[in-house]
Amino acid sequence: MTEVFTAPREAAVIDIGSNSVRMVLYRLEGRAIWTVFNEKVLAGLGRDLSTTGRLSEPGVELAMTALRRFAAVLEGVRPAYTFVAATAAVREATDGPDFCGRVAAETGLQVRVLTGEEEAHYSALGVMAGDPRAHGLAADMGGSSLELIRIGNGRIEPGVTLALGPFALADPGGFDAARLRATISDRLSPVRAQFSADELHAVGGGWRSLAQLHMEMSGYPLRIVHQYAMSAEDARGVARFVAQQSKASLDRLPGVSKRRAETLPYAALVLEGLLDTLSLKRVIFSAWGLREGLLYETLDRDEPAADPLIAGCAALGARQGISPALPAALNAWLSDVIAALPEAFGPERDPVLAAAACRLADLGARLHPDHRLELVFDQVLRAPIPGQTHPERVWLACALNARYGGNAATPAPEAADRLLSDEARKSARALGLAMRLGCDLSGRSPQLLANASITVTRGQLKLTASDGYADVLLGEQTRRRAKALAEAMGLKLDI
Repeated sequence: MTEVFTAPREAAVIDIGSNSVRMVLYRLEGRAIWTVFNEKVLAGLGRDLSTTGRLSEPGVELAMTALRRFAAVLEGVRPAYTFVAATAAVREATDGPDFCGRVAAETGLQVRVLTGEEEAHYSALGVMAGDPRAHGLAADMGGSSLELIRIGNGRIEPGVTLALGPFALADPGGFDAARLRATISDRLSPVRAQFSADELHAVGGGWRSLAQLHMEMSGYPLRIVHQYAMSAEDARGVARFVAQQSKASLDRLPGVSKRRAETLPYAALVLEGLLDTLSLKRVIFSAWGLREGLLYETLDRDEPAADPLIAGCAALGARQGISPALPAALNAWLSDVIAALPEAFGPERDPVLAAAACRLADLGARLHPDHRLELVFDQVLRAPIPGQTHPERVWLACALNARYGGNAATPAPEAADRLLSDEARKSARALGLAMRLGCDLSGRSPQLLANASITVTRGQLKLTASDGYADVLLGEQTRRRAKALAEAMGLKLDI
Protein backbone atom coordinates (compact mmCIF):
# COMPACT_ATOMS: atom_id res chain seq x y z
CA MET A 1 0.00 0.00 0.00
CA THR A 2 1.27 3.49 -0.86
CA GLU A 3 0.47 6.58 1.20
CA VAL A 4 -1.51 9.14 -0.81
CA PHE A 5 -0.96 12.84 -0.10
CA THR A 6 -2.94 15.76 -1.47
CA ALA A 7 -1.13 18.91 -2.58
CA PRO A 8 -0.25 21.17 0.36
CA ARG A 9 -2.56 24.14 0.91
CA GLU A 10 -2.76 27.06 3.31
CA ALA A 11 -5.63 27.98 5.61
CA ALA A 12 -6.13 31.01 7.85
CA VAL A 13 -8.30 31.48 10.92
CA ILE A 14 -8.83 34.86 12.58
CA ASP A 15 -10.39 34.59 16.03
CA ILE A 16 -11.78 37.85 17.45
CA GLY A 17 -12.21 37.00 21.10
CA SER A 18 -13.16 38.97 24.18
CA ASN A 19 -9.54 39.25 25.30
CA SER A 20 -7.35 38.43 22.30
CA VAL A 21 -7.47 38.91 18.55
CA ARG A 22 -5.42 36.22 16.85
CA MET A 23 -4.57 34.99 13.37
CA VAL A 24 -3.17 31.53 12.75
CA LEU A 25 -1.93 30.35 9.36
CA TYR A 26 -1.93 26.60 8.81
CA ARG A 27 -0.32 24.43 6.17
CA LEU A 28 -2.52 21.50 5.25
CA GLU A 29 -1.13 18.20 4.02
CA GLY A 30 -4.21 16.04 3.72
CA ARG A 31 -5.53 15.57 7.27
CA ALA A 32 -2.21 16.71 8.73
CA ILE A 33 -2.03 20.37 9.68
CA TRP A 34 0.96 22.47 10.74
CA THR A 35 0.89 25.91 12.32
CA VAL A 36 3.22 28.12 10.31
CA PHE A 37 2.28 31.57 11.64
CA ASN A 38 0.60 32.60 14.88
CA GLU A 39 0.15 36.19 16.01
CA LYS A 40 -2.11 37.69 18.63
CA VAL A 41 -2.91 40.99 20.26
CA LEU A 42 -4.44 41.11 23.75
CA ALA A 43 -6.89 43.84 22.79
CA GLY A 44 -9.37 43.29 25.62
CA LEU A 45 -12.46 43.99 23.53
CA GLY A 46 -14.75 42.71 26.28
CA ARG A 47 -13.05 44.52 29.15
CA ASP A 48 -15.89 47.05 29.68
CA LEU A 49 -18.78 44.87 28.53
CA SER A 50 -20.17 44.08 31.99
CA THR A 51 -20.41 47.76 32.94
CA THR A 52 -21.14 49.57 29.65
CA GLY A 53 -22.62 46.89 27.41
CA ARG A 54 -20.21 48.08 24.73
CA LEU A 55 -16.81 47.07 23.39
CA SER A 56 -13.77 48.68 24.97
CA GLU A 57 -12.84 51.75 22.90
CA PRO A 58 -9.06 51.25 23.31
CA GLY A 59 -9.65 47.57 22.62
CA VAL A 60 -11.45 48.35 19.37
CA GLU A 61 -8.51 50.45 18.17
CA LEU A 62 -6.00 47.74 19.09
CA ALA A 63 -8.16 45.14 17.36
CA MET A 64 -8.53 47.22 14.20
CA THR A 65 -4.78 47.76 13.98
CA ALA A 66 -4.24 44.01 14.27
CA LEU A 67 -6.98 43.18 11.76
CA ARG A 68 -5.61 45.60 9.15
CA ARG A 69 -2.24 43.89 9.48
CA PHE A 70 -3.83 40.43 9.29
CA ALA A 71 -5.71 41.43 6.12
CA ALA A 72 -2.44 42.53 4.52
CA VAL A 73 -0.82 39.21 5.40
CA LEU A 74 -3.77 37.32 3.89
CA GLU A 75 -3.49 39.35 0.71
CA GLY A 76 0.07 38.13 0.33
CA VAL A 77 -0.53 34.51 1.35
CA ARG A 78 -3.90 33.99 -0.40
CA PRO A 79 -4.86 30.85 1.55
CA ALA A 80 -7.23 28.23 0.19
CA TYR A 81 -9.50 28.65 3.25
CA THR A 82 -10.09 31.76 5.36
CA PHE A 83 -12.29 31.90 8.47
CA VAL A 84 -12.98 35.05 10.47
CA ALA A 85 -15.01 34.44 13.63
CA ALA A 86 -16.00 36.63 16.56
CA THR A 87 -17.18 35.31 19.91
CA ALA A 88 -18.80 36.52 23.13
CA ALA A 89 -17.73 40.18 23.31
CA VAL A 90 -18.80 41.07 19.76
CA ARG A 91 -21.88 38.87 20.08
CA GLU A 92 -23.11 40.57 23.26
CA ALA A 93 -22.00 44.18 22.78
CA THR A 94 -24.60 46.68 21.60
CA ASP A 95 -22.02 48.08 19.19
CA GLY A 96 -20.96 44.62 17.96
CA PRO A 97 -22.68 45.06 14.55
CA ASP A 98 -20.99 48.47 14.12
CA PHE A 99 -17.62 46.87 14.86
CA CYS A 100 -18.19 44.17 12.24
CA GLY A 101 -19.20 46.81 9.71
CA ARG A 102 -16.04 48.78 10.40
CA VAL A 103 -13.91 45.65 10.02
CA ALA A 104 -15.50 44.95 6.62
CA ALA A 105 -15.08 48.56 5.46
CA GLU A 106 -11.44 48.93 6.52
CA THR A 107 -10.09 45.43 5.86
CA GLY A 108 -12.53 43.63 3.56
CA LEU A 109 -12.83 40.83 6.14
CA GLN A 110 -16.33 39.46 6.67
CA VAL A 111 -16.80 38.57 10.32
CA ARG A 112 -18.95 35.62 11.30
CA VAL A 113 -20.36 36.23 14.78
CA LEU A 114 -20.82 32.86 16.43
CA THR A 115 -23.71 32.09 18.72
CA GLY A 116 -22.90 30.69 22.14
CA GLU A 117 -23.96 27.24 20.97
CA GLU A 118 -21.77 27.49 17.87
CA GLU A 119 -18.81 28.65 19.93
CA ALA A 120 -19.18 25.66 22.25
CA HIS A 121 -19.59 23.29 19.30
CA TYR A 122 -16.47 24.46 17.46
CA SER A 123 -14.38 24.45 20.63
CA ALA A 124 -15.43 20.87 21.32
CA LEU A 125 -14.80 19.89 17.69
CA GLY A 126 -11.28 21.32 17.99
CA VAL A 127 -10.66 19.31 21.16
CA MET A 128 -11.79 16.11 19.44
CA ALA A 129 -9.73 16.91 16.34
CA GLY A 130 -6.68 17.18 18.59
CA ASP A 131 -7.60 14.01 20.49
CA PRO A 132 -10.23 11.75 18.89
CA ARG A 133 -10.37 9.65 22.08
CA ALA A 134 -11.36 12.64 24.22
CA HIS A 135 -14.40 12.09 26.40
CA GLY A 136 -16.00 13.86 29.30
CA LEU A 137 -16.34 17.63 29.23
CA ALA A 138 -14.80 20.25 26.95
CA ALA A 139 -14.52 23.71 28.49
CA ASP A 140 -13.33 26.81 26.60
CA MET A 141 -12.68 29.87 28.75
CA GLY A 142 -12.46 33.16 26.90
CA GLY A 143 -12.37 36.72 28.13
CA SER A 144 -16.13 37.06 28.67
CA SER A 145 -17.60 33.57 28.67
CA LEU A 146 -17.09 29.90 29.43
CA GLU A 147 -18.41 27.29 27.01
CA LEU A 148 -19.18 23.82 28.36
CA ILE A 149 -20.04 20.85 26.19
CA ARG A 150 -20.11 17.10 26.75
CA ILE A 151 -18.06 14.99 24.33
CA GLY A 152 -17.21 11.32 23.81
CA ASN A 153 -17.50 8.40 21.42
CA GLY A 154 -17.10 10.75 18.47
CA ARG A 155 -20.18 12.76 19.46
CA ILE A 156 -20.65 16.38 20.51
CA GLU A 157 -23.74 17.22 22.53
CA PRO A 158 -25.41 20.65 22.72
CA GLY A 159 -23.42 23.01 24.91
CA VAL A 160 -24.01 25.99 27.15
CA THR A 161 -22.42 29.42 27.51
CA LEU A 162 -21.92 30.87 30.99
CA ALA A 163 -20.82 34.34 32.10
CA LEU A 164 -17.62 33.04 33.66
CA GLY A 165 -14.88 34.79 31.71
CA PRO A 166 -12.54 37.17 33.58
CA PHE A 167 -14.27 40.27 32.23
CA ALA A 168 -17.70 38.93 33.20
CA LEU A 169 -16.43 38.26 36.73
CA ALA A 170 -14.56 41.53 37.21
CA ASP A 171 -15.71 43.56 40.21
CA PRO A 172 -15.20 47.34 40.50
CA GLY A 173 -14.39 46.70 44.17
CA GLY A 174 -11.32 44.70 43.21
CA PHE A 175 -10.33 41.05 43.23
CA ASP A 176 -11.92 39.24 46.17
CA ALA A 177 -11.29 35.48 45.97
CA ALA A 178 -13.98 34.51 48.49
CA ARG A 179 -16.66 36.57 46.80
CA LEU A 180 -15.64 35.29 43.36
CA ARG A 181 -15.75 31.67 44.53
CA ALA A 182 -19.34 32.20 45.65
CA THR A 183 -20.28 33.84 42.33
CA ILE A 184 -18.67 31.06 40.32
CA SER A 185 -20.42 28.41 42.39
CA ASP A 186 -23.80 30.11 41.88
CA ARG A 187 -23.32 30.28 38.11
CA LEU A 188 -22.18 26.66 37.85
CA SER A 189 -24.80 25.12 40.14
CA PRO A 190 -27.62 25.04 37.52
CA VAL A 191 -25.48 22.87 35.19
CA ARG A 192 -24.05 20.53 37.83
CA ALA A 193 -26.22 17.55 36.88
CA GLN A 194 -25.87 18.03 33.12
CA PHE A 195 -22.10 18.47 33.00
CA SER A 196 -20.60 16.42 35.83
CA ALA A 197 -17.81 14.25 34.38
CA ASP A 198 -14.54 12.53 35.21
CA GLU A 199 -12.40 14.39 32.68
CA LEU A 200 -12.19 18.05 31.74
CA HIS A 201 -10.55 19.08 28.46
CA ALA A 202 -9.49 22.66 29.14
CA VAL A 203 -9.17 25.19 26.31
CA GLY A 204 -8.05 28.80 26.65
CA GLY A 205 -4.93 30.90 27.12
CA GLY A 206 -5.44 31.38 30.85
CA TRP A 207 -5.63 27.68 31.49
CA ARG A 208 -2.63 27.01 29.24
CA SER A 209 -0.67 29.40 31.45
CA LEU A 210 -1.72 27.36 34.51
CA ALA A 211 -0.47 24.20 32.79
CA GLN A 212 2.88 25.83 31.98
CA LEU A 213 3.20 27.03 35.55
CA HIS A 214 2.53 23.54 36.91
CA MET A 215 5.15 22.07 34.57
CA GLU A 216 7.66 24.57 35.94
CA MET A 217 6.73 23.88 39.55
CA SER A 218 6.83 20.10 39.18
CA GLY A 219 9.99 19.89 37.04
CA TYR A 220 8.07 18.20 34.24
CA PRO A 221 10.46 17.00 31.50
CA LEU A 222 8.30 17.70 28.43
CA ARG A 223 7.20 21.32 27.98
CA ILE A 224 4.25 20.81 25.63
CA VAL A 225 0.82 22.04 26.76
CA HIS A 226 -1.28 20.01 24.33
CA GLN A 227 -2.46 16.83 26.09
CA TYR A 228 -0.73 17.75 29.33
CA ALA A 229 -2.70 15.90 32.02
CA MET A 230 -3.10 16.66 35.73
CA SER A 231 -4.98 15.00 38.53
CA ALA A 232 -7.81 16.99 40.10
CA GLU A 233 -5.66 17.35 43.22
CA ASP A 234 -2.74 18.85 41.28
CA ALA A 235 -5.03 21.13 39.27
CA ARG A 236 -6.72 22.39 42.44
CA GLY A 237 -3.31 22.98 44.01
CA VAL A 238 -1.94 25.15 41.20
CA ALA A 239 -5.26 27.02 40.91
CA ARG A 240 -5.26 27.90 44.62
CA PHE A 241 -1.59 28.88 44.44
CA VAL A 242 -2.31 31.39 41.65
CA ALA A 243 -5.46 32.75 43.32
CA GLN A 244 -3.44 33.59 46.46
CA GLN A 245 -0.69 35.54 44.67
CA SER A 246 -0.40 39.32 44.72
CA LYS A 247 -0.29 41.20 41.42
CA ALA A 248 3.45 41.74 41.86
CA SER A 249 3.97 38.01 42.41
CA LEU A 250 1.88 37.12 39.36
CA ASP A 251 3.98 39.45 37.22
CA ARG A 252 7.05 37.45 38.23
CA LEU A 253 5.63 34.02 37.41
CA PRO A 254 7.64 32.26 34.66
CA GLY A 255 6.11 32.45 31.18
CA VAL A 256 3.20 34.71 32.21
CA SER A 257 2.90 38.10 30.48
CA LYS A 258 1.68 41.14 32.41
CA ARG A 259 -1.56 41.23 30.42
CA ARG A 260 -2.15 37.53 31.01
CA ALA A 261 -1.37 37.98 34.71
CA GLU A 262 -4.40 40.28 35.00
CA THR A 263 -6.82 37.52 34.07
CA LEU A 264 -4.93 34.47 35.39
CA PRO A 265 -6.44 34.51 38.93
CA TYR A 266 -9.93 34.43 37.40
CA ALA A 267 -8.98 31.45 35.22
CA ALA A 268 -7.63 29.72 38.33
CA LEU A 269 -10.80 30.29 40.34
CA VAL A 270 -13.06 29.11 37.52
CA LEU A 271 -11.00 25.93 37.17
CA GLU A 272 -11.23 25.39 40.93
CA GLY A 273 -15.01 25.93 40.74
CA LEU A 274 -15.37 23.40 37.94
CA LEU A 275 -13.35 20.83 39.89
CA ASP A 276 -15.51 21.25 42.98
CA THR A 277 -18.92 21.57 41.32
CA LEU A 278 -18.60 18.90 38.62
CA SER A 279 -16.67 16.28 40.64
CA LEU A 280 -13.85 16.17 38.10
CA LYS A 281 -11.03 13.67 38.55
CA ARG A 282 -8.64 14.73 35.80
CA VAL A 283 -7.82 17.81 33.72
CA ILE A 284 -6.30 17.53 30.24
CA PHE A 285 -5.19 20.74 28.55
CA SER A 286 -5.89 21.18 24.85
CA ALA A 287 -4.01 23.62 22.66
CA TRP A 288 -6.68 22.95 20.04
CA GLY A 289 -10.07 24.60 20.25
CA LEU A 290 -12.36 26.88 18.30
CA ARG A 291 -9.92 27.76 15.50
CA GLU A 292 -9.08 24.13 14.77
CA GLY A 293 -12.76 23.23 15.07
CA LEU A 294 -13.63 25.69 12.29
CA LEU A 295 -10.83 24.29 10.16
CA TYR A 296 -11.63 20.63 10.76
CA GLU A 297 -15.28 21.07 9.87
CA THR A 298 -14.09 21.98 6.37
CA LEU A 299 -11.52 19.18 6.28
CA ASP A 300 -14.26 16.71 7.18
CA ARG A 301 -15.95 17.70 3.91
CA ASP A 302 -12.82 17.89 1.76
CA GLU A 303 -10.55 15.09 3.01
CA PRO A 304 -11.03 11.38 3.72
CA ALA A 305 -11.12 10.49 7.40
CA ALA A 306 -7.79 9.50 8.96
CA ASP A 307 -6.32 9.08 12.41
CA PRO A 308 -4.61 12.44 13.14
CA LEU A 309 -1.53 10.80 14.66
CA ILE A 310 -0.93 8.51 11.68
CA ALA A 311 -1.72 11.33 9.23
CA GLY A 312 0.72 13.66 10.96
CA CYS A 313 3.49 11.08 11.18
CA ALA A 314 2.98 10.11 7.52
CA ALA A 315 3.24 13.74 6.43
CA LEU A 316 6.33 14.37 8.56
CA GLY A 317 8.07 11.21 7.38
CA ALA A 318 7.16 11.76 3.71
CA ARG A 319 9.19 14.96 3.58
CA GLN A 320 12.37 12.90 3.33
CA GLY A 321 11.55 11.88 -0.23
CA ILE A 322 11.91 8.14 0.37
CA SER A 323 9.61 5.61 -1.31
CA PRO A 324 6.04 6.44 -0.25
CA ALA A 325 5.29 2.71 -0.24
CA LEU A 326 7.91 1.88 2.40
CA PRO A 327 6.12 2.88 5.66
CA ALA A 328 2.98 0.81 5.05
CA ALA A 329 5.04 -2.07 3.64
CA LEU A 330 7.27 -2.03 6.72
CA ASN A 331 4.23 -1.90 9.00
CA ALA A 332 2.73 -4.97 7.28
CA TRP A 333 6.06 -6.84 7.22
CA LEU A 334 6.43 -6.40 10.99
CA SER A 335 2.87 -7.43 11.85
CA ASP A 336 3.97 -10.63 13.64
CA VAL A 337 6.60 -8.76 15.65
CA ILE A 338 4.16 -5.97 16.56
CA ALA A 339 1.64 -8.51 17.83
CA ALA A 340 4.31 -10.10 20.05
CA LEU A 341 5.58 -6.86 21.64
CA PRO A 342 5.05 -6.25 25.37
CA GLU A 343 1.86 -4.30 25.96
CA ALA A 344 2.46 -0.56 26.25
CA PHE A 345 -0.90 1.25 26.03
CA GLY A 346 -3.41 -1.53 25.44
CA PRO A 347 -4.39 -3.91 22.62
CA GLU A 348 -6.36 -1.28 20.70
CA ARG A 349 -3.82 1.52 20.97
CA ASP A 350 -0.52 -0.31 20.47
CA PRO A 351 -1.11 -1.16 16.77
CA VAL A 352 -1.96 2.51 16.06
CA LEU A 353 1.29 3.65 17.64
CA ALA A 354 3.26 1.02 15.74
CA ALA A 355 1.69 2.21 12.49
CA ALA A 356 2.63 5.79 13.38
CA ALA A 357 6.21 4.76 14.16
CA CYS A 358 6.55 3.00 10.79
CA ARG A 359 5.49 6.26 9.08
CA LEU A 360 8.51 7.88 10.73
CA ALA A 361 10.97 5.09 9.96
CA ASP A 362 12.96 7.17 7.45
CA LEU A 363 12.67 10.52 9.18
CA GLY A 364 16.46 10.79 9.45
CA ALA A 365 17.28 9.95 5.84
CA ARG A 366 18.42 13.48 4.91
CA LEU A 367 19.88 14.49 8.26
CA HIS A 368 23.60 14.61 8.98
CA PRO A 369 24.70 11.15 10.14
CA ASP A 370 26.74 12.60 13.02
CA HIS A 371 23.62 14.17 14.53
CA ARG A 372 20.83 12.07 13.06
CA LEU A 373 19.97 10.22 16.25
CA GLU A 374 19.50 13.30 18.45
CA LEU A 375 17.70 15.28 15.74
CA VAL A 376 15.22 12.50 14.99
CA PHE A 377 14.54 11.85 18.67
CA ASP A 378 13.89 15.55 19.32
CA GLN A 379 11.65 15.94 16.27
CA VAL A 380 9.47 12.99 17.22
CA LEU A 381 9.28 13.98 20.88
CA ARG A 382 8.21 17.56 20.15
CA ALA A 383 6.54 17.48 16.73
CA PRO A 384 3.22 19.43 16.73
CA ILE A 385 1.27 16.31 15.79
CA PRO A 386 -2.09 15.84 17.54
CA GLY A 387 -3.76 12.64 18.65
CA GLN A 388 -1.09 11.48 21.11
CA THR A 389 -0.63 11.68 24.85
CA HIS A 390 2.67 12.73 26.39
CA PRO A 391 3.64 9.13 27.26
CA GLU A 392 2.87 8.14 23.66
CA ARG A 393 5.16 10.92 22.41
CA VAL A 394 7.98 9.55 24.52
CA TRP A 395 7.23 6.01 23.35
CA LEU A 396 7.47 7.01 19.68
CA ALA A 397 10.70 8.93 20.30
CA CYS A 398 12.20 5.90 22.08
CA ALA A 399 11.22 3.67 19.15
CA LEU A 400 12.94 6.02 16.68
CA ASN A 401 15.95 6.23 18.98
CA ALA A 402 16.39 2.45 18.65
CA ARG A 403 15.62 2.63 14.91
CA TYR A 404 18.72 4.81 14.46
CA GLY A 405 21.02 2.82 16.72
CA GLY A 406 20.59 4.66 20.00
CA ASN A 407 21.15 2.90 23.31
CA ALA A 408 18.42 2.11 25.82
CA ALA A 409 19.06 5.29 27.82
CA THR A 410 17.82 7.58 24.96
CA PRO A 411 18.76 11.29 24.70
CA ALA A 412 16.09 12.17 27.31
CA PRO A 413 16.19 9.48 30.02
CA GLU A 414 14.29 11.66 32.51
CA ALA A 415 11.23 11.77 30.21
CA ALA A 416 11.27 8.01 29.63
CA ASP A 417 11.77 7.27 33.32
CA ARG A 418 8.89 9.53 34.38
CA LEU A 419 6.34 8.80 31.68
CA LEU A 420 6.85 5.19 30.56
CA SER A 421 6.48 1.87 32.30
CA ASP A 422 9.25 -0.72 31.94
CA GLU A 423 7.06 -2.72 29.57
CA ALA A 424 6.38 0.33 27.40
CA ARG A 425 10.09 1.11 27.18
CA LYS A 426 10.83 -2.49 26.17
CA SER A 427 8.16 -2.47 23.46
CA ALA A 428 9.36 0.85 22.03
CA ARG A 429 12.95 -0.36 21.87
CA ALA A 430 11.99 -3.69 20.29
CA LEU A 431 9.88 -1.98 17.62
CA GLY A 432 12.71 0.42 16.84
CA LEU A 433 15.15 -2.46 16.43
CA ALA A 434 12.62 -4.25 14.22
CA MET A 435 12.25 -1.19 11.98
CA ARG A 436 16.02 -0.91 11.77
CA LEU A 437 16.25 -4.55 10.72
CA GLY A 438 13.60 -4.14 8.03
CA CYS A 439 15.04 -0.94 6.61
CA ASP A 440 18.65 -2.14 6.57
CA LEU A 441 17.82 -5.63 5.28
CA SER A 442 15.99 -4.21 2.28
CA GLY A 443 17.96 -1.04 1.67
CA ARG A 444 14.58 0.70 2.25
CA SER A 445 13.16 -1.02 -0.84
CA PRO A 446 9.58 -2.32 -0.49
CA GLN A 447 10.28 -4.75 -3.33
CA LEU A 448 13.24 -6.35 -1.58
CA LEU A 449 11.39 -6.35 1.73
CA ALA A 450 8.65 -8.41 0.11
CA ASN A 451 11.18 -11.20 -0.49
CA ALA A 452 11.80 -11.77 3.19
CA SER A 453 9.52 -12.60 6.09
CA ILE A 454 9.77 -12.35 9.85
CA THR A 455 7.64 -14.38 12.26
CA VAL A 456 7.36 -15.01 15.98
CA THR A 457 6.28 -18.51 17.04
CA ARG A 458 6.88 -20.60 20.14
CA GLY A 459 9.54 -18.33 21.63
CA GLN A 460 11.45 -18.04 18.38
CA LEU A 461 12.12 -15.12 16.01
CA LYS A 462 12.41 -16.53 12.51
CA LEU A 463 13.79 -14.60 9.55
CA THR A 464 13.37 -16.20 6.11
CA ALA A 465 14.29 -15.15 2.57
CA SER A 466 12.48 -16.18 -0.59
CA ASP A 467 14.19 -18.63 -2.95
CA GLY A 468 17.19 -16.99 -4.57
CA TYR A 469 17.30 -14.04 -2.16
CA ALA A 470 19.20 -15.48 0.83
CA ASP A 471 22.60 -14.11 -0.22
CA VAL A 472 21.07 -10.75 -1.10
CA LEU A 473 19.09 -10.22 2.11
CA LEU A 474 20.61 -12.29 4.91
CA GLY A 475 24.13 -10.89 5.20
CA GLU A 476 26.22 -10.26 8.31
CA GLN A 477 24.61 -6.91 9.10
CA THR A 478 21.16 -8.50 8.87
CA ARG A 479 22.25 -11.18 11.35
CA ARG A 480 23.49 -8.53 13.81
CA ARG A 481 20.25 -6.56 13.51
CA ALA A 482 18.11 -9.69 13.95
CA LYS A 483 20.18 -10.84 16.93
CA ALA A 484 19.67 -7.48 18.68
CA LEU A 485 15.92 -7.69 18.07
CA ALA A 486 15.67 -11.27 19.32
CA GLU A 487 17.56 -10.39 22.49
CA ALA A 488 15.35 -7.35 23.13
CA MET A 489 12.25 -9.54 22.83
CA GLY A 490 13.68 -12.44 24.84
CA LEU A 491 13.45 -14.80 21.84
CA LYS A 492 15.70 -17.35 20.17
CA LEU A 493 16.84 -16.44 16.66
CA ASP A 494 16.43 -18.66 13.63
CA ILE A 495 17.69 -17.40 10.24
